[in-house]
Amino acid sequence: MSEPTHLDAAGRARMVDVSRKPETERRARAACSVRLGSDAAAAMREGTAGKGDVAAAARLAGIAAAKRTSDLIPLCHPLRTGAVRVDLAFEDETTLGVTAEVAGVDRTGFEMEALVAASTAALTVYDMLKAVDKGITITGLRLLEKSGGKSGPWTRKD
Repeated sequence: MSEPTHLDAAGRARMVDVSRKPETERRARAACSVRLGSDAAAAMREGTAGKGDVAAAARLAGIAAAKRTSDLIPLCHPLRTGAVRVDLAFEDETTLGVTAEVAGVDRTGFEMEALVAASTAALTVYDMLKAVDKGITITGLRLLEKSGGKSGPWTRKD
C-alpha cells in the first residue's frame, strides 16, 4: 500500500496537489438501490406521491449534488463537470435502481461526483416518499466504472 496522500508529514489532512497532472477526459458511473414498500412503489409508479414527480426531483437532486461534491466532501477537488446523467428504473416490483454517470475534462476523476449523485438521488426518493413508507432502505452504493487519468479504466467485477 502506498503512503497516504491526504496527510502531510505531521499527519494533518490536506488536499492533494493535482496542479501538475495533465487534464484528460474522465468518466465515472455509480449506482445504488432503493427498496420501497409496495405502497411507496405504487405511489412513485402512479405519480400519486404528495410531493410531486419523485423521479424528476431525484434526477435534478442528483445532478445538483454532483456539481456540489467538493462542498460536501472536504478533500475533494472542485471539478469542471461536463455532463451528469441520473437514471432511475425499477429492477423489480419494489426495488428502484439509481445510476449516475459524471464526465468531464480535468486533472482528477469524477468517482466521488458519481457516488454523491447516486446517493443524493436515492435520498431524494426517500424524502419524497417517506410520508407513504418510512421503512424505505437505500443499499449497495458502489462505483461501477471509471475511465481516464493515469490509472486508466476500471470496471467493477461483481
